[in-house]
Amino acid sequence: MAAPVSVQVEFGGGAELLFDGVKKHQVTLPSQKEPWDVRNLLIWIRKNLLKERPELFIQGDSVRPGILVLINDADWELQDQDNILFISTLHGG
Repeated sequence: MAAPVSVQVEFGGGAELLFDGVKKHQVTLPSQKEPWDVRNLLIWIRKNLLKERPELFIQGDSVRPGILVLINDADWELQDQDNILFISTLHGG
């Protein structure tokens, strides 16, 4: 069983408005059978952090086109103490 993972999740470029305007969230993801990856993180974010209009952030089982996802490693498996930044490129002028 994979141990709990503590990560910082950030939202920018207007994406934070879907999360009550909060840009940074320090979260501890619970233990689960398989290692945490971005797909599992998105499910967790939708259930626990996303406050409104999920269609502006998630499409199917991924982020919507126009949302950049930056992780400090190239690996999709989340590591303890990772920092994940979501930036919307779909904002007005």
